[in-house]
Amino acid sequence: MSAVGRAIWFIESHFESDISLEEISEAAGLSRYHLSRVFGLVTGHSISGYVRGRRLSRAVPALVGGSSTILEVALCAGYGSHEAFTRAFRDQFGMTPDAVRRQGHARNLVLLEPIRMDPAHLNDLEPPRFETLQPMLFAGLQETYPYGGNAAIPSLWQKFNAHFGHISGQKGNVAYGICTHIDGEAEKFRYMAAVEISDAGDLPADFATLKLPGQRYVVFTHRGHVSGIPATMNRIFGAWWPTSGLEHGETPDMFERYDERFDPYTGMGITEIWLPVKA
Repeated sequence: MSAVGRAIWFIESHFESDISLEEISEAAGLSRYHLSRVFGLVTGHSISGYVRGRRLSRAVPALVGGSSTILEVALCAGYGSHEAFTRAFRDQFGMTPDAVRRQGHARNLVLLEPIRMDPAHLNDLEPPRFETLQPMLFAGLQETYPYGGNAAIPSLWQKFNAHFGHISGQKGNVAYGICTHIDGEAEKFRYMAAVEISDAGDLPADFATLKLPGQRYVVFTHRGHVSGIPATMNRIFGAWWPTSGLEHGETPDMFERYDERFDPYTGMGITEIWLPVKA
């Protein structure tokens, strides 16, 4: 079972009690920092968002059934008050618990079902290589996304591709998709569609820049459609990383490298996944 799979199993077995990120990380066999990043990349949910969504989804049948008071349902779901439960429930489903109880059904709610990790082919991964890069300066379009909001990333690339090849100081014909964490934020991540540049001179007004330090990377190859990258990430952290003896570097979380082997029109080809590692 992968590290993310172990985390999901632990959450599903304990989410009705007060579990901590430390306990989930220990069960998964990864550090808190590492698991938070990997869980979001693989599942599309933050750990806290997944736990919250599962607790609230489990509470819905009790609301619809009407045998318990809303406060009793709130307490069973781990909330200390009717008000706190109502706020969380409305944020999750767009309706209050009272409204769901009055309508007597949950057909219009999108419940969060348990994530089922496919254990098949976890070891189907090409051996990686190691590279050491000098400091690099990037420029491109950048957005912040919630875990689970990755579906909007292709539209960012669509905007960025209109600039590709015409960016001042652009080095080569390689594009990069750079994921970075946001300090103090476990629910969202920052993604940049970018190119390497020689200097931050005459750039479009909506462009951001990012400088990465010189460091060592482990590089994996993803073949096929770009939408399959989360599955490749699951293989990396499920089968390869736990026995590698490596420690993840500080920044970025990872970057995707798209060269001439990738077709941006179809989304097919070869993508390289670069993960910083501590020397």
